[in-house]
Amino acid sequence: MQVQKSFEQHQTGTLYLIPTPIGNLQDISQRALSALAEVDLIAAEDTRHTQQLLNHFEITTKQTSFHEHNWQHKIPELICILQDGQSIGQVSDAGMPSISDPGKELVAAAIEADIPVVPLPGPSAGIVALIASGLVPQPFYFHGFLSRKKNEQMAELAELKERRETVILYEAPHRLIFTLSNLVKVIGPDRSLVVARELTKRYEEFLRGAAGEILDWVQNHSVRGEFVIMIAGNSAPDVTESEEAVPVVEAVGKLVAQGLKPNAAIKQIARERQLERQSVYRAYHQLEEES
Repeated sequence: MQVQKSFEQHQTGTLYLIPTPIGNLQDISQRALSALAEVDLIAAEDTRHTQQLLNHFEITTKQTSFHEHNWQHKIPELICILQDGQSIGQVSDAGMPSISDPGKELVAAAIEADIPVVPLPGPSAGIVALIASGLVPQPFYFHGFLSRKKNEQMAELAELKERRETVILYEAPHRLIFTLSNLVKVIGPDRSLVVARELTKRYEEFLRGAAGEILDWVQNHSVRGEFVIMIAGNSAPDVTESEEAVPVVEAVGKLVAQGLKPNAAIKQIARERQLERQSVYRAYHQLEEES
């Protein structure tokens, strides 16, 4: 067990998780500005992007890059800096670090090294969109980005289809039609949907309606910006027994029938049920266990 008292004196530095605006620079908090100015180093997803923010507020703190392509070799360096007593502010390009953005690996490493991790509150596109969606705001299920591969995305949507909560997804502009098309195929054209774009910016826009209507509208209009897609919860999910009660072989077979390749289905069921992949593989292919 570990107890962290965030604001007591520590022998190490502190890792601050600093949210940045999702569009409108006026949304940054005074505390976030103070933290950006006071830390010894900023670990940024894109230093060029963050530099624009720092320049706007005349902050001169040194930066280093920390993103999905370099985190494995960068974490030891950052942990050493923190252990030497220096503080680091971790930021993503927009919104909260770790939420569909880099951050979680550094947080886990800092905790493992007994370094305090202090989160600052701030904007998150999913929550901002949800409260203005008109859909039931709680409970909600945040999923973030779907898989880019069609078969895997279809399988994810088949699972999300049955959720009673409002589901929150993120999507990039060049993949919006692809994802909405798959969503309509799996969830149907009549489920209520809300799509939000350009949140907090001048061209902020909400599309509210049936999934099929929104897909038709998007196909006939030029749309830009990052998107939040919100799916109304299923008031009558087609679940006759708990997922855990479904035999492993049947669960894999169901995903394969939905279009997922066997190996991908095996991997997903193993992950969901916290089983060894090889044991699921052998069960599905009816192979004898090795002695």
